[in-house]
Amino acid sequence: MIDRDRLLELTKPGRYAGGEVHAVNKNISADMTRFAFCFPDVYEMGMSHLGLQILYFFMNRREDVFCERAFMPWLDMIDFLKREKELLFALESGDSLNQFDFLGFTLQYEMSYTNILAMLDLAGIPLRAKDRDDSHPIICAGGPCATNPEPMADFIDFFYIGDGEASLDTVLNRYHEHKKNGSDKATFLKDILDIPGIYVPAWYDVAYNEDGTLANFTPQFPAPAIVKRAFLPHLDFYPDKLITPIIETVHNRGVLEIARGCKRGCRFCQAGFIYRPVRERGVNELLAQAEMLITATGHEEISLLSLSACDHSHFEELVDKLLELTEKRRVNISLPSTRLDAIASLAKVQAVRKSSLTVAPEAGSQRMRDGINKNLTEEEILEGCFKAFQAGFDKIKLYFMAGLPNENMDDLLAVPDLCDKIVSVYYQLSYEERKRPVSVSVSTSCFVPKPFTPFQWAAQDDPDEFIKKQQEVKSRINKKRITYRYHDAKTAQIEGVLARGDRRLGTVIETAYKLGAIYDGWSEHFKYETWLEAFKAAKLDPAFYANRERTADECLPWDFIEMGVTKAFLRREWEKSQIGALTPDCGQKCSDCGIKGCHIRG
Repeated sequence: MIDRDRLLELTKPGRYAGGEVHAVNKNISADMTRFAFCFPDVYEMGMSHLGLQILYFFMNRREDVFCERAFMPWLDMIDFLKREKELLFALESGDSLNQFDFLGFTLQYEMSYTNILAMLDLAGIPLRAKDRDDSHPIICAGGPCATNPEPMADFIDFFYIGDGEASLDTVLNRYHEHKKNGSDKATFLKDILDIPGIYVPAWYDVAYNEDGTLANFTPQFPAPAIVKRAFLPHLDFYPDKLITPIIETVHNRGVLEIARGCKRGCRFCQAGFIYRPVRERGVNELLAQAEMLITATGHEEISLLSLSACDHSHFEELVDKLLELTEKRRVNISLPSTRLDAIASLAKVQAVRKSSLTVAPEAGSQRMRDGINKNLTEEEILEGCFKAFQAGFDKIKLYFMAGLPNENMDDLLAVPDLCDKIVSVYYQLSYEERKRPVSVSVSTSCFVPKPFTPFQWAAQDDPDEFIKKQQEVKSRINKKRITYRYHDAKTAQIEGVLARGDRRLGTVIETAYKLGAIYDGWSEHFKYETWLEAFKAAKLDPAFYANRERTADECLPWDFIEMGVTKAFLRREWEKSQIGALTPDCGQKCSDCGIKGCHIRG
């Protein structure tokens, strides 16, 4: 254990100190299962992630499990650990990660993959699963990127795919029995193959065609041919308290998960498909959670978390009752992103303290919005903005994507045109209503096709195409009232490779890490040339993974996973996107996506 006083030598020692309000501590016994929840980014990012808090308390509700936390250390801490020959440790006990039964990594973003290898390395644990034995922890991983586990398959003992609360208890129960009986890791991994959501890469063989595409994916008996996601029909668990960070985090606020899933069906949105169907928390449950958050944490803001918060079936009632609770305490209620057809409710939400409005039209032209199934017209956008301005907002953040399938330059140049129209709408207000100049912040991200979306077959723009488009949009932006930011095109390409890659990329990821690639999601640390060098060493072409369109009959690396929506449905949506045909949201009409247990289909 590192002397905590020595942490004062580091930038932000609070990242490593532990001891926060509501953090769990337990007396460790020999028969207890020790689980380290590992977030492959800095403390400030990880402690802003609600999933960490939910699963932390979900596991710690058990007397036979102690779940602790570990985060990717910052550069000065990495140097400190290497210089002092210390191992990466968990915050609660200070014990080295190599003393745990499980290290569970959350895969939130493909560009964190090298950080996972760094954390294993700093803990003194061999990177590849085949090089580890029973003296090492079992390495598992879950989260949205686990829907294509293949790029990380060489490093992970088992993946958990789906809702964490659904099957995690079963996994822990099985391990507890194996630990009591003294059986080895291989026996345990074989014994969990039948649990929904569990994928053990070592039990599957992969073969490739001469053109580099996937030929077949073959399970060894008794591994299942299809891995079904772990699915939680009802959101019936929420912690009665949350850890309150001792330093400022990225999202320094309390968070209420009001629903999981989305009914809208935007064709680019992976979360909208992999978390189907929508599951809501009840109003009374959310009110109790909100009161707990305010009392226990002292946060001055509560965020209503959902893929589309305003779609909650009792949103108006929830807002009214939350305001009764929060107004007297001067606590703000915020939404991460908002649909413009819910402005009336938003005026109430922002009644305590105004903040900027965040909206994601995603595309500037109607043709592209129809192609991605946004179901939002320009008239609705402008009308929604006008109502927002009337309600007192004078700052709007707008999010768009560049490089969408079938996009042309006219579609992209519709972005600055639409922004100009939004600014003009503000000046339709009377002089008395315009208390301050309007501020419009515009951001364009680079479109990255993701598994389990209708765009999983799409070709991604290469970096030069992205840069050309970004510069063209930038040249048309009215800089008086509009600020413009755009994402790094080269990072987007590597993200695109890792999002839809196969098992051969394990060599690329490991080589990139050994060449110095860490914190790839941070623009100031991303090293594109390092990644190109790693691809060259592996004799693989990034364009093969990112920049080519897949055929309808191609075997995709994630085809063995069943996430609920069928491949046939996704293909129909891909074909509809080519002609701009819309699909209504699930609340209006069932589109036969294949989800079982949906309240619409029955």
